[in-house]
Amino acid sequence: MLKDVVRTKTYQNVIYKNSFLIKDKVVLDVGAGTGILSLFCAKVGAKHVYAIECSSMADMAKEIVKLNGFSDVITVIKGKVEEIDLPVPQVDIIISEWMGYFLLYENMLNTVLYARDKWLVKDGLVLPDKASLYLTAIEDADYKDEKIEFWNSVYGFDMSCIRKQAIMEPLVDTVDQKQIVTNCQLLKTMDISKMASGDASFTVPFKLVAERDDYIHALVAYFDVSFTKCHKLMGFSTGPRSRGTHWKQTVLYLEEGLTLCQGEAVVGSMTVAPNKKNPRDVDIMLKYSVNGRRCFVSTTQNYRMR
Repeated sequence: MLKDVVRTKTYQNVIYKNSFLIKDKVVLDVGAGTGILSLFCAKVGAKHVYAIECSSMADMAKEIVKLNGFSDVITVIKGKVEEIDLPVPQVDIIISEWMGYFLLYENMLNTVLYARDKWLVKDGLVLPDKASLYLTAIEDADYKDEKIEFWNSVYGFDMSCIRKQAIMEPLVDTVDQKQIVTNCQLLKTMDISKMASGDASFTVPFKLVAERDDYIHALVAYFDVSFTKCHKLMGFSTGPRSRGTHWKQTVLYLEEGLTLCQGEAVVGSMTVAPNKKNPRDVDIMLKYSVNGRRCFVSTTQNYRMR
């Protein structure tokens, strides 16, 4: 993830170009990993940074902080946010790289919200403070044949039971922007500074309009992240038209390919919720229909990211 230049450079630029937000402030770094965000904050004059990391990487982070001469400014705390005690009653800023694939898969959002409600001062900053989920549709016949339809006949044997499993599991992969057939629609924006944890479960409508005559084999989700309290709006996108990140895009294959003429639309809704048995997994339900010249479909598909 450190080699994800889009991600790491954006955080660095936000901190270095908006040092007035950080200078002389107490910062909490949630899920600190190597401590890179804490180091950025310390470098621009944070009063103190508390870096919380629950994995064994916390030991490395302590060493890294020491190697770079910031032991007096950065305190690395090993443990879960929900279980540790901070040496201070409040912090001015919470910074975190909490986003998962599809924004919400194996994410740390609830942990950030817990920290916000417990320690953040009134009118304190959460960085980043906005995250938006988008949807578009693509032509992807070759890949669908290779990964999904393959199971219909494997060396002459019917293995279609595996196809059912394969199509239910969203694929995290890089989408070529030339494959995009429709507009890209904003599904949901989350304000991390104000939202409740339950807001990460939602049902939203969508309407994807074909920009050319083509087939649609999958819907594709991606997200943008924004730092709106900066001097200038800053952030990054994980969309197929932007520079690649380790999050790539999330591809939801449709049971049957759709044939759309220019101007025709896939209309429907997406329901997103944590899986009840394993809340780190994400359940996605797509309801969609097409009423076109060459295609008439109305159906529901369920997916699970795990």
